Amino acid sequence: MIISLILLVILAAVTWSVASEGPWGATIMFFSVVMSGLLALNYFEPLAASLSSALPGTWQMHADFLSLLGIFTVSLVLFRVATLYLLPNYIEVHAMVFEGARWFFGGLTGYIAMGFILLSLHTAPLPREFLGFRPEAKNFFGATAPDRQWLGFMQYLSERNFAKFGTPRIFDGREETGVVGVDNTIWPSFPIRYASRRDTYSRNIGIEIIEVGEDDNGRGGNNDDNNGNPRVRGPKARQNAPAF
Repeated sequence: MIISLILLVILAAVTWSVASEGPWGATIMFFSVVMSGLLALNYFEPLAASLSSALPGTWQMHADFLSLLGIFTVSLVLFRVATLYLLPNYIEVHAMVFEGARWFFGGLTGYIAMGFILLSLHTAPLPREFLGFRPEAKNFFGATAPDRQWLGFMQYLSERNFAKFGTPRIFDGREETGVVGVDNTIWPSFPIRYASRRDTYSRNIGIEIIEVGEDDNGRGGNNDDNNGNPRVRGPKARQNAPAF
């Protein structure tokens, strides 16, 4: 419930802020947020892989979250600056169109921005479930799942539209045929991959994989399990290849 209230505050704040720019500003911001989200989802995994090798210790678990929000923020700022430069003036419209369009696109922008922030929480170094957030649930008051809607949109584009250009690179999921009783050939796994990673991370509070050596007395380190085997902090969640 708490996560739903937080999302509602984000939705209201973004809607009001974007709608205050008028219909043209709200429309431009809507498309800017969509494009920024697509770019972030497409490139955050390769960037996170590069950051992980440069970050120390537990900071490696922050790489995905920082990369996803970082690319989104930078892209949004660049789109905003570019559109202000290319379109410095707005066209006058009827008062009814002005009010209707600005609140319509303001609401759409608020919803997709809220959804992207919710999606980014999947990659954050947090417990599997927190503040009412559950990766399998409809986290916006049990009515909608804006995070999975973002994933579905990106998945659709990578399988259909982006696949028309060069070698197809599917955003999420491996291809597997021959499963009895279903027609699926592509099996997305983004929510469950990152949920498993958060779960193992929160249990161990550390980096994804650790190398455990011997202590001064020749015994296994404190991170060994009961059988003397090193504990793995979490499964690899990234796929590392952009979809376009």
